[in-house]
Amino acid sequence: MRTLVDIPDEDIEQLDALAAKGKRSRAAAIREAIKLYLVRNTGNDWIERGYGYWADREDIGDGVEYQRAIREDRTPYDEL
Repeated sequence: MRTLVDIPDEDIEQLDALAAKGKRSRAAAIREAIKLYLVRNTGNDWIERGYGYWADREDIGDGVEYQRAIREDRTPYDEL
């Protein structure tokens, strides 16, 4: 879909310079900027999406206990 947008001349100059620096078209730079805006402002943050993903898993124990178990064979720092 095409959209007509009024953009100030000074913004177009900066946009064109950035697009040229990245060896892409003005349209590609605008699409990238819109995608970034949407990702930042629609709550699709990957941390939010992943939060609590394994919260109800019964087969996964406590993370600290797991770390201690895999480190049991290591020499304690105070003995080095």
